Amino acid sequence: MKEESRPECGGEGLFEDQHFPPEDTSLFCDRSTPIAKLQGYVTWCRPQEICQSPALFPDNINQAHAKQGLLGDCWFLCACSFLLKNKHLLNKVFPPDQPQWGDSRYRGSFQFSFWQQGRWTDVAIDDRLPCINSTLCFARCHTPTAFWVALLEKAYAKLHGSYERLWAGQVSESLVDLTGGLAERWSLGDFESEPEQRPEQDSDQVRRRKLDLNLLYPVKEECAISCSTHSSPGGASELGQYHALTVMEWLDVKTVSGSEVLLLRIRNPWGRCCWGGAWIESGPGWSSINPVSALELQSRVAEGEFWLDETEFLSQFDDVTVGYPISEDGHLKSIYTGNLLTHHHQLAGRWMKGHSAGGSRNSSSYSSNPKFWLKVCERGEVLISLLQHRKWRHTEQYAQTPQEESENTKHQHYQAIALHMWKVEKKRFNLSRMLNKPPCASSHCHAYEREVVLHGQLEPGYFLLIPSTYQPGAEARFLIRVFSSSSISLSALKSPAPSLPLTTDGEWETLYFRGSWVEGRTAGGSRNFLSHWQNPCFPFTIPQGEPEQTLPRDQDPVASCVPHCFTQDVSLTCRLSPGAYTIVPSTYQPDCSADFTLSLARRIHRKVVKSQERLGRAIQEISHISVMQS
Repeated sequence: MKEESRPECGGEGLFEDQHFPPEDTSLFCDRSTPIAKLQGYVTWCRPQEICQSPALFPDNINQAHAKQGLLGDCWFLCACSFLLKNKHLLNKVFPPDQPQWGDSRYRGSFQFSFWQQGRWTDVAIDDRLPCINSTLCFARCHTPTAFWVALLEKAYAKLHGSYERLWAGQVSESLVDLTGGLAERWSLGDFESEPEQRPEQDSDQVRRRKLDLNLLYPVKEECAISCSTHSSPGGASELGQYHALTVMEWLDVKTVSGSEVLLLRIRNPWGRCCWGGAWIESGPGWSSINPVSALELQSRVAEGEFWLDETEFLSQFDDVTVGYPISEDGHLKSIYTGNLLTHHHQLAGRWMKGHSAGGSRNSSSYSSNPKFWLKVCERGEVLISLLQHRKWRHTEQYAQTPQEESENTKHQHYQAIALHMWKVEKKRFNLSRMLNKPPCASSHCHAYEREVVLHGQLEPGYFLLIPSTYQPGAEARFLIRVFSSSSISLSALKSPAPSLPLTTDGEWETLYFRGSWVEGRTAGGSRNFLSHWQNPCFPFTIPQGEPEQTLPRDQDPVASCVPHCFTQDVSLTCRLSPGAYTIVPSTYQPDCSADFTLSLARRIHRKVVKSQERLGRAIQEISHISVMQS
């Protein structure tokens, strides 16, 4: 997606971004965060107005790391550190060889690219940056003459609509936006109370997986790792209610007693040490290892960094975010095995109220959720991601506002989502029977996350994927992504799979009936409407039964294929005892005219009846489906 605006130059011939001007509209969205206090104090300066010799990157790479300013975007700055370790990823986000200060081609503009909703989106900005007293007030590099971080932060703020929209977020989201890959959050907390949690609760409180650091050994030098705290730990006296930090490295070190201790070097985006544990500069932990090793490890510590051991790490932080490595060829590398996942497919989808937002497996409407076929051609490692789109409404080209402002809740931007997968022997199967079986893999509880991920070694065959929200009727757009080490294909299931008879042996008798729903006469709608009994009725008997003269309206049906769905045919297989029955086909809404064919197949000696409504291709129905899917 290319930015359509043309550069507009000011009096000095420098680009001035009209879509993200140096005004309060670019700083604030609703003034609900602490930076609202900056109103009236911020001026916008170009780098050459801030220092004499500005540059994008310093000569010393340690000085290029991000230092957090007055904006609460530590989650974004942790992801920026990962770019410095991966030149090919940095070049994708920040294309190289752009003219900068001192270059005759310099025009005061810079181009960036972010991964959004399945594709890379280009964002152009001018280099006017928010300052207070000619000093950057938000993110900067550790050296005051390098500006790549400040410019990248501005481009990301423009993508979101304002700087204030970057206040508070998840490292996993920014890692995906900056790499186009995957990131997962792992718990470091206590699981003992988990069974008491409700499945719809905040995913920060419900964790199904606990991190084992040994798992990451195959990719420890390549993956991105960030740790965060939701409250102030004992060792981190300065940390607030939520803060994210970067794990720079971790290694096993031999102690003088011959045992090993796992040490982790942590970088705080604030740019200052905030730790008071056993491994601070003069802490007692260093006396337990060889003095030469201790000096060498301490020499690696840059500004804002500190060491701690595994025990401190697991007890003082709440969760860890792991970003998947990406090769220079653009292939994802598994954090579980280190294998390259060279096959990739993705498809977009949508949950729509009244059509495809069926809710969780606790809901009777679950089967109406979108469905996808995954075909695995040969045994291999497979990662499946369900990524929902943030709930925005666009007011300008980039400026955005949330869809729902009435409820200022923590999860106002995301639905609670889950992904379930079933192994299917062949493409023709009974959907309701399949959904009554446990899935072969799932993301467990619904989570208020932007993305949930399934991982496994899959054998060749067909798999049915069903993404869902927890609440029926909850609307959102989403993206299904599949990464695999072996050949795969991914496709959307356009309509419910046809039901199969309970058995295929024996003698069957089939009858066909034609009917119509006529507006104002026989289009009575579903059982939610009093007019339901105006629908066409087809009585029949199982031997030894007598036909009903009138249809009992106060009884529940003995069988039904609910919920109503936009499809060409629906079917139902059931076992019926001798007696009189009536089939009542219906549309969901009253007064929807259409023709249909009803087929009734009866297995004679087993007294099994199969009822199937084959709905006609009414123009009103088809056009409605098309509109729903647009």
